[in-house]
Amino acid sequence: MTRVVVEEVVEEGEVVEVTRVVTEVVEVPAEGEEAGPAEFVAPRPDTYTFLSFGDVDTLDPALMYDNVSSGVVNNVYEPLIYFNDTDATSFVPWLATEVPSVENGGISEDGLTYTFNIREGVTFHEGGTLEPHDVEYTFERGLLQSDVGGPQWLYIEPMMGYVSGDITEEIAEGAYAGDPEGLKTNASPEELLAVCEKAKASVESDDAAGTVTFNLAQPWSPFLATLAAYGGRIVDSEWVIEQGDWDGSCETWADFYSPGSENSTLTSIANGTGPYMLDHWTPGEEWVMVANENYWRPEGEPPWEGGPSGVAKIKTVIYRVVNEWGTRFAALQAGDAETVQVNDDVKPQVMPLVGEICDWQTRECTPTENPNGPLRLWEPLPGTSRTDVFLNFNAVTDEQGNNPYIGSGQLDGNGIPPDFFSDINVRRAMNNCFDYDLYLAEAYNGNGVRNNGPIIQGMLGYNPDGEMYEFDLDQCAAELEQAWGGVLPETGFRFSIAFNTGNTLRQTAAEILQANLGSINENYQVEIVGLPWPTYLRAFRAVQLPVAISGWGEDIHDPHNWVQPFTFGTYAGRQNLPEELVAQFQDLASRAVQATDNAVREELYYELQQLHHDQAIQITLIQPDQYQFEQRWVEGYPYFLSADEFYVTFYNMSLKGAE
Repeated sequence: MTRVVVEEVVEEGEVVEVTRVVTEVVEVPAEGEEAGPAEFVAPRPDTYTFLSFGDVDTLDPALMYDNVSSGVVNNVYEPLIYFNDTDATSFVPWLATEVPSVENGGISEDGLTYTFNIREGVTFHEGGTLEPHDVEYTFERGLLQSDVGGPQWLYIEPMMGYVSGDITEEIAEGAYAGDPEGLKTNASPEELLAVCEKAKASVESDDAAGTVTFNLAQPWSPFLATLAAYGGRIVDSEWVIEQGDWDGSCETWADFYSPGSENSTLTSIANGTGPYMLDHWTPGEEWVMVANENYWRPEGEPPWEGGPSGVAKIKTVIYRVVNEWGTRFAALQAGDAETVQVNDDVKPQVMPLVGEICDWQTRECTPTENPNGPLRLWEPLPGTSRTDVFLNFNAVTDEQGNNPYIGSGQLDGNGIPPDFFSDINVRRAMNNCFDYDLYLAEAYNGNGVRNNGPIIQGMLGYNPDGEMYEFDLDQCAAELEQAWGGVLPETGFRFSIAFNTGNTLRQTAAEILQANLGSINENYQVEIVGLPWPTYLRAFRAVQLPVAISGWGEDIHDPHNWVQPFTFGTYAGRQNLPEELVAQFQDLASRAVQATDNAVREELYYELQQLHHDQAIQITLIQPDQYQFEQRWVEGYPYFLSADEFYVTFYNMSLKGAE
């Protein structure tokens, strides 16, 4: 048999990778004998290697809000409660000793108070002891940090009652949201104190009683799910303060407001209670975790039946940044990686290596036509993510009016003005110029469905009869003829579409839009820019990108977690949506999330999605089917709804070694 092998060799003092094809002698059974089943044994049973594109943005658990960073943060830090195995609607205690409910007295009858008993005997990696005041500090720090690029909106809305998702909403009507210098310069000491005191009142701890209590501003049905998701991982307050972060005082919180990942004290260091500890992170190359040999969970006491317990079985986890598919594929073939990121467009290359296909719920596996194939495929996994195209209503420029992604910044054929996409005819044109069927076929091999708004199919609030834009080049051309006073066909335009390097799905979307616009008029010029993940993310968060292709993986399995970021939260901010439009979306979403009658919620979400369509604020693309390839020596692969595609809970898994 032949296989691809990637080796590291030293040439002229430099370590380089060499790929070669080798032929191996395989013992063939004598005639009349049947070949026995293949044995799949990990060459390194204590080490799990994962190759993908993209790098960590931050290790600060209050800021972390991207796929790759979660691979470290969600294994190093831990929440109060977590999802109950594969069920995204029920929970198990983690750093808390029980899940609060109305029945056990942990949740008040009015739904405004949640009380948790904090587990004793838990230590942080650096030696500190977990106490209730650490939990209080964690959430107060997150609320007051309130970075626009992070997950704290998930907590600010229910705990503070601020629909904008920013802690400064009541200061000058939110004029300084995301602007730390503006806040410190213009807000009065009294205003800053009032915000801090309100945040502190929303979460209180009692070390003597061993409890933490959350006081919500409004009833919030998905609050437990929120605590299990992003932003709720607990830090050691004393250790964080020692690193030079917020000291817990209301006099200093504004100094740590909206720092951005590049300025956070915790961006490159980590100290949690989890089953893994950070060994190192080399930006642009790799991150490595090692098992916490003093992990608090006793052997034989799993969080759910059949779940993990004791010290992690996999001792070292390695994530390497490998943008090139050929290199990732070679490593997978050679057995040098337990799994690699496989995009839909290259999935057919991997399928011949699959020996069994498994069901994520029953855990039952069915042999393929190649039963001795070295790989296992988990498919289908429920799709809870989507990639879309985001149109910026007013791209941010520097003091000289420059922005590298909008060319000249003028309608002169060499650029676009910053507010180019504020014209609804331009936005409709972009929607009509996108070939959805081609994208589904080329990027996903047909494995997915189109969505017609922010809410995904299969969820409350998705309207199966909702309107969609269709691929229509004539209509695209007509819309562009009406835009900007009719000057575009003659003057043309030029702008950049950005995506994160290595993400061929997003690159394909950009290429489709580029080709179709150019086919209408050679003056319609689109440049495609691939950026390293941290660079891309910072430019997107800074509202610099006129067109960005990005994805959303749900934090909690609830429609609010889709409509909020897409219409008045995360992406709305990065698109600079007009205040009047944001207010319309906010009103509909707020009424929907607080409604207790699902029929009422559905009606409101239908109305919101129609508004989303009419305003053409994004190009809504494909909700893909999910899948996971892995070596067949991997045991215990988990798939959690609300966990993103890059995040694997390594604590659940082990690797089969030689007997």
